[in-house]
Amino acid sequence: IKPVASSHFPVTKDTMKLSFLSLLAVVATTSSDAFLTPATPGAFKVSTTTGPVNKRFGTTKLQKARGEGYGELLDDISQTIGNTPVVKINDRLCPEGRTIYAKCEFFNPLASVKDRLALSIIETAEKEGKIKPGDTIIEATSGNTGIALAMMAAQRGYKCVITMAEPFSVERRKLMRMLGAKVIVTPKAGKGTGMVEKAAELAEKHGWFLCHQFETDANWKFHEATTGPEILNDFKDKDLDYWVTGYGTGGTFHGAGKYIKANRPDVKIVLAEPGAADLLASGIPTERNDDGSPKGSHPAFAPHPIQGWTPDFIPLVLEGGQKLNLMDEYVAIPDGAGVETAQALAKTQGILCGISGGATMWAAIETAKKAPEGSVICAMLPDTGERYLSTPLFASIDADMNEEELEIAKSTPNHILLPAEE
Repeated sequence: IKPVASSHFPVTKDTMKLSFLSLLAVVATTSSDAFLTPATPGAFKVSTTTGPVNKRFGTTKLQKARGEGYGELLDDISQTIGNTPVVKINDRLCPEGRTIYAKCEFFNPLASVKDRLALSIIETAEKEGKIKPGDTIIEATSGNTGIALAMMAAQRGYKCVITMAEPFSVERRKLMRMLGAKVIVTPKAGKGTGMVEKAAELAEKHGWFLCHQFETDANWKFHEATTGPEILNDFKDKDLDYWVTGYGTGGTFHGAGKYIKANRPDVKIVLAEPGAADLLASGIPTERNDDGSPKGSHPAFAPHPIQGWTPDFIPLVLEGGQKLNLMDEYVAIPDGAGVETAQALAKTQGILCGISGGATMWAAIETAKKAPEGSVICAMLPDTGERYLSTPLFASIDADMNEEELEIAKSTPNHILLPAEE
């Protein structure tokens, strides 16, 4: 491999124009009020010319030449949130005659869709004068929201306390503590409702700011202003027949779904939930306290393996989306399907997502099987698979070499690490 001479990177009128347009886009999308108004489909979409460096190294998701750089120096980590890529699923997983795309939310800085929620909650509270540096924020979470809030607290100078039910993966606890948060683990018997009640108790006792991720409008409004427009901008002048998502708080479904329906009403919205915890399918509403939080556990809830999805109550944010009649189709995810499909995504696509992403993709594949030929589906992948090392997603993945790997090791004479003899 020979180094590329500087003459291969000429400064032309086209590149100067691109830099200026990129600067305008960054200024527009990183202003403090940018998320309050949904973007217009196609806004800030900058096309580039293919120069020598593109041919040599290929292009990135933004169609920029590899090696060209991000484009601007950023003020803080929160400016990297959003604008996640949409990636095509190949025919080793996608049913014949249909096309499936995945919106990869693990491209956010802390590797989940909840980075959007955390940014919105914190910036909304700051603008409303509810928090100031040095204050403590608290929230109940299965992990991803807590990780994202811990990131924002570290960057903005807040203290962070998280309540999390015992069954959720230990990796999440460690990540939050790495980011400076205090993690209060609640007993398994209390389920999601227990960790929510504990957060409310602690907030009242100590005067901390309770984020209310399951109730706040800041949740779904950010998805209406960012996630939905991103999807339609990427599918501008292209077919899109179905958009598939699950729910944790319901913010993505409510906000992005509202934007998609308002701007492309022909797109069918598919909502999925675990078959073992079919809260929506039951038709039984959640009883609420005055602040919108649940009064108790939902009678249709049962434990399920899809961490981050479907707590033991119907969140107020999700209920608001349901009242808008956004859902066109419903899919119940059978036990094991999320894990199996996430593993298939890794082995056939090189996409490492969590169990919720596998469940969403399973729903997308099932939707594709029943959809008319030529249909195009976009599915949400909420987070990274690295957050699930201690869960059923990796239960079949050994740390030690298996027999096949040992045979490969023994195929040459040196540096063979044999299993320890018992």
